[in-house]
Amino acid sequence: MRLVILGGGESGVGTAILGKKKGYEVFVSDFGKIKGNYKEVLIINGISWEEEKHTEELILNADVVMKSPGIPDKSPIVKKLQERGIPVISEIEFAAPFTKATIIGITGSNGKTTTTMLTHHLLKSAGLNVGLGGNIGKSFAWQIADNKYDSYVLELSSFQLDGINDFKPHIAIITNISPDHLDRYEYKYENYIDSKFRITMNQTEDDYLIYDADDEAICNWFKTHTTKAKLIPFSLTKIFSEGAYIKNNKMEIKISQEEFTMDTEHIALEGKHNMKNAMAATSVAKLMQIRKATIRESLSNFQGVEHRLEKVLKIQNVQYINDSKATNVNATFFALDSMNTPTVWIVGGVDKGNDYNELMSLVREKVKAIICLGVDNKKIIDVFGNVVDMMIEVDNMNDAVRMAQRLTEKGDSVLLSPACASFDLFENYEDRGNQFKQAVKNL
Repeated sequence: MRLVILGGGESGVGTAILGKKKGYEVFVSDFGKIKGNYKEVLIINGISWEEEKHTEELILNADVVMKSPGIPDKSPIVKKLQERGIPVISEIEFAAPFTKATIIGITGSNGKTTTTMLTHHLLKSAGLNVGLGGNIGKSFAWQIADNKYDSYVLELSSFQLDGINDFKPHIAIITNISPDHLDRYEYKYENYIDSKFRITMNQTEDDYLIYDADDEAICNWFKTHTTKAKLIPFSLTKIFSEGAYIKNNKMEIKISQEEFTMDTEHIALEGKHNMKNAMAATSVAKLMQIRKATIRESLSNFQGVEHRLEKVLKIQNVQYINDSKATNVNATFFALDSMNTPTVWIVGGVDKGNDYNELMSLVREKVKAIICLGVDNKKIIDVFGNVVDMMIEVDNMNDAVRMAQRLTEKGDSVLLSPACASFDLFENYEDRGNQFKQAVKNL
């Protein structure tokens, strides 16, 4: 069996290692450059590879192709594979059959990283032998090749779910759905929504789907679609006989005749959206039969996720907050919503078809100045130009942070929450967040 892998990054190299171990003839092809550390791994394992090209005669003879999530379906090589009827799947689809572990899969437009990390923290603190992977950390396939975990908590992007046929998590979570990555879905929101719901398409009556019952897109999907999985909703406003909700400042979770309650003030994560993330993760912990005392302790000591509303430093009584992970409008909505001081907002990057009007009321209420950090800021300036007193364009992070410092007074906050992808000026959102933190430390 010939396994061809498109993309020589974390998921590609992880799949190559697992494929080799399982007896496939493996070839890795990357249209860009492969990082040095990944090249070394391929060479040590005797796996053939190429970079900066896709050689068709070495690819179109595959029995199966694993495509890295960053490569769009409309790329020429993928189209040629599809025309020949060669299956093109994601790492998750390739790797899952090689493990008997319990799989918890988490998707959503926002909150999925926090929910994934928190779920992993809850299970690990309880002494479970649990791996963390998917869109974060070490490749899922690589972990299956190297480790023997009893369960995995996987963060799954819509791109990874697009490449599944048979994959099914025992417990699935959809944190929420808002327009994102529409450039990859023919600018049709319904295509993107359907993509997220692929997480439950193979689930049976023995599986669970945990979802945000306040989310309009999710509730609308249920009006015309069904899943066999047992449904566990969570909500800030509704109350359920089976599900998770907030009542009188208490988080309450009722699952299969069992109840769990905890005062929200003892939960380490702040903000309404994080209450939802906590309800989703705690629902998993209950399904996995984790003791109540362990859940309470883990929820109260969880550290949060880097680049997501991360408090960097307070300088001259001004709080600098790194929310570089906010790569869409909905994520920035949560960030602005959680601000309770006058805010200088650093925004901009590669626009993915954003509608900034959704932020209008929050910007009027909370933002005193906007710093545009992107190659093309026209859309942001058009929407907010008349709303804030001060609008400034910069083209690097040091200028953005220095300018922000000039515009603040004691008691203000500086919030990096770009609402955009980072690829115009940075390698990725981590690079953008790290540059922000460094620039703040240099003030």
